[in-house]
Amino acid sequence: MAYQAGGQRSAPRPVPKSLEARAYLQDYDTLLESVAFPSVVLDHRWDVVLANTAFETLFRDVGPHPTAMPGDNFLRFVLFHPDASTVLGEHESRWCLPMLAHFAAALERHAHDHGLQEIRRDISQDPIMEAAYRHGLPHWIRVVGEQAVEHDGAVRPLLHPDPRWGATDCRVVDETPRTLLDMGYRRLTLVLRPARRPALAARRTVRARRTANHLSVVPAPEA
Repeated sequence: MAYQAGGQRSAPRPVPKSLEARAYLQDYDTLLESVAFPSVVLDHRWDVVLANTAFETLFRDVGPHPTAMPGDNFLRFVLFHPDASTVLGEHESRWCLPMLAHFAAALERHAHDHGLQEIRRDISQDPIMEAAYRHGLPHWIRVVGEQAVEHDGAVRPLLHPDPRWGATDCRVVDETPRTLLDMGYRRLTLVLRPARRPALAARRTVRARRTANHLSVVPAPEA
């Protein structure tokens, strides 16, 4: 779905009020930067709180977008950015649908959250995405099982811009310490594996820029 979801950037992310919390995040940012693999700290809206250089490098070739940059809100990037499939292999089934499932759970927990409601509105504005969310997603979960939804431990394909990695897999590891969890944050690290699927790299050019309605899991409603 390559439209400008919402037409404006997300609201500025809240900064922890206490000096102790801010100092912790500063030190945690230093820790994050020492990690060789892409690692990111997200809040309950998937706004990016912290991200290391490896995370930025993974998405360095992604084009500009007013609302769905990976360094701003990772959920919006997965759902709405036309370049998402150039980095996230098997984008629909391995990234988009699990993220939609997590979004549905977050919306249930935080029903009145303004940021989540904006994402829900943007989903509803695209017929294919809306059909996937309302009808395709429950069916998919029944078919693949709850384990396919969970981020922690999932092995998912990537198309890394660095040829040393290329078409590879990553294991998503949730390594959130209690202090971050108490702040309402979650840390995910993408543990990269050696490149092993050169055929996917060739498909990168073909899939480089999807047009509107990129989801094909659920057919478009009949006119």
